[in-house]
Amino acid sequence: QVQLVESGGGLVQAGGSLRLSCAASGRTFSTCTMAWFRQAPGDEREFVAVVSRGGTGTYYADSVKGRFTISRDSVKNTVYLQMSSLKPEDTAVYYCTCKRRPPTATTTSEYDYWGRGTQVTVSS
Repeated sequence: QVQLVESGGGLVQAGGSLRLSCAASGRTFSTCTMAWFRQAPGDEREFVAVVSRGGTGTYYADSVKGRFTISRDSVKNTVYLQMSSLKPEDTAVYYCTCKRRPPTATTTSEYDYWGRGTQVTVSS
């Protein structure tokens, strides 16, 4: 089992930055492919970014490429999402998730454990 707890969300003006954190408990964090998804009101949950188990492989949704950076710290059992140049359309609940086996994936059905989410609101 892996428990995931997100933090770092909040209200920010357009053009600003936020860093989300996801703390993982459980001994299997190192075997997780970790990702961030987001869900805006009335929309389906969508893929944002993913990082491989070793931390060297990353992949981003086109909508955030060049603005967001995903990383992980295996000592702290934490995955991060650094968000810059935020836009109002980035407003959503952001979820951290773990996939127990490789490879990386971009669909919700392939992930095994989910956090409860953290709200990000970008004002114009």
